[in-house]
Amino acid sequence: MDKVVATAGEAVADVPDGASLAVGGFGLSGVPNVLIQALYECGTGGLKVVSNNCGAMESGLAVLLAAGRIARVTGSYIGGNKEFARQYLGGELELELIPQGTLAERLRAGGAGIPAFYTPAGVGTQVAEGGLPWRYDGSGGVALASPPKEVREFDGVEYVLERGIRTDFALVRAARGDRHGNLVFRRAARNFNPLAAMAGRITIAEVEELVEPGAIDPDAVHVPGVFVQRVVPLTAEQAADKRIEFRTVSG
Repeated sequence: MDKVVATAGEAVADVPDGASLAVGGFGLSGVPNVLIQALYECGTGGLKVVSNNCGAMESGLAVLLAAGRIARVTGSYIGGNKEFARQYLGGELELELIPQGTLAERLRAGGAGIPAFYTPAGVGTQVAEGGLPWRYDGSGGVALASPPKEVREFDGVEYVLERGIRTDFALVRAARGDRHGNLVFRRAARNFNPLAAMAGRITIAEVEELVEPGAIDPDAVHVPGVFVQRVVPLTAEQAADKRIEFRTVSG
């Protein structure tokens, strides 16, 4: 039952080239930076990443992206990542861009064993009708476009069929975790981390505070240990390393 792994490098050592990864984080909040850095140092490439965004400020998934280690991204927000835009428009990177709520539910559904579900989000758009550019050919043309999806009517309303997402591995960051893998997330870090943790067949969690079993109130657990296979405790310095994307000052 003790799922603690001594180092991040050891925890991600068996992630192979071409693996699919669900990665937690919302902007710069709750990003498993230590695990991502360890994966970078392993030299793993050709990764298929499922995440809300693909890193920012040269941190998080941007580390793997800049090194050319990511082959495909399923996400909902690209933001101001100029390197991502360059690779995507240049035909180096495949992108499945989907509505944010749909991404969240696809991860949750996959983790809950639900193969597919219907949602009204995207009906009447290229999300449902197909034609979104997944990959460019490097010359401005579309090399691969999204296929059309099934649309059905329920009670007079049209819904599009979306598939649940399961990945080979998941990387998440939690505020607290115990040796059994029970996790607690803080504020915005809870947006996508629990969903990513559920979707991974092998889920690896870096935790800012490692506690003994029983120290977390069962009612406070956000992700139960059944979804988590490996726990990596962070050092105090690693736990305190939290970047701010936009600083605002009130007068």
